[in-house]
This record gives sequence, structure tokens and C-alpha cells, in this order.
Amino acid sequence: MASFNKVILLGNLTRDPEVRVSTSGTTICKFGMAVSRVSRMADGSTREETLFVDIDSFGKQAESIGKYMTKGRSILVEGRLRLDQWESQSGEKRNKIVVVLENFQFVGSRVDSDPNMAASVDDQDNVNFAEDLSAKNKTPKPAVSVEDIDEDIPF
Repeated sequence: MASFNKVILLGNLTRDPEVRVSTSGTTICKFGMAVSRVSRMADGSTREETLFVDIDSFGKQAESIGKYMTKGRSILVEGRLRLDQWESQSGEKRNKIVVVLENFQFVGSRVDSDPNMAASVDDQDNVNFAEDLSAKNKTPKPAVSVEDIDEDIPF
């Protein structure tokens, strides 16, 4: 039986990220995000539905999100669904679905979301942030150049 567990969400953080380090030394970052969908009703009016999603991230990605993201900022998250189950203090069984982050993209600029942020971040953070993004966005050059292609293409 085939299965596929992939989620892609674009939304805004509903709270500041909570960062902690596990006993094994792994950085864990938990945050919530709101994802909205606008639908048109039969009478022509629009209705907005908002879904609130909990996100868990780990490692270097967790560190970056904890360092650069704040409540209200936009983020694109790619991940998988995980079911968390536990028992409450009163003995009730509880569960919730959480997205485990596998990849993400910052959306928008830091200055656009908070004009005061530019003054609060030092220049070294800006350099590191820019280097991190440029390293992720580098595309490898093709192994074959246009000159190497034979001109007898059958189509």
C-alpha cells in the first residue's frame, strides 16, 4: 500500500518561536502559524477560513527560525504530519496533529515586517543571514554546455 505524507504551508507566526536544547544537544524550535483560505460563496460574498497549526523544527533549521522569526512574520513551511498522543493530568487521552518541519523559506524582508528590527539586529547577523540564504540558493552549473549539443536534433 502506497502512502505519502507531505505538507506545504504559507502563513504567519502566531507566537514567537520557543527554542530549547534537548539532553542530547539537539536544538528544538516550536512555533504556531496561521494559514488562511478565502472562498467565494454562492451569493458572491467571500469568506475567510483560518487554520492554526503547530510546527516542530530541529537542528540548524530550528536555530535559524528561533533567531530570525517573530510573531507575525511570514514563513513557507514544508514538512510532514505527525500525531502526538498523551494523557492529561486528569487521565484523559489527548492527541493533536503537528507538522514536523523538513524545509522552510523566509517570506518577505525583515525590515518590511518590523521597521524597528533593522536597528536591533547587528551587522554580523545580517551578513550571516545573507550568506546562509545565498548558499541555499546557489544552483549548480549544468554539466553540458549549449556548444556540446549535437546540431542534429530530431525534433
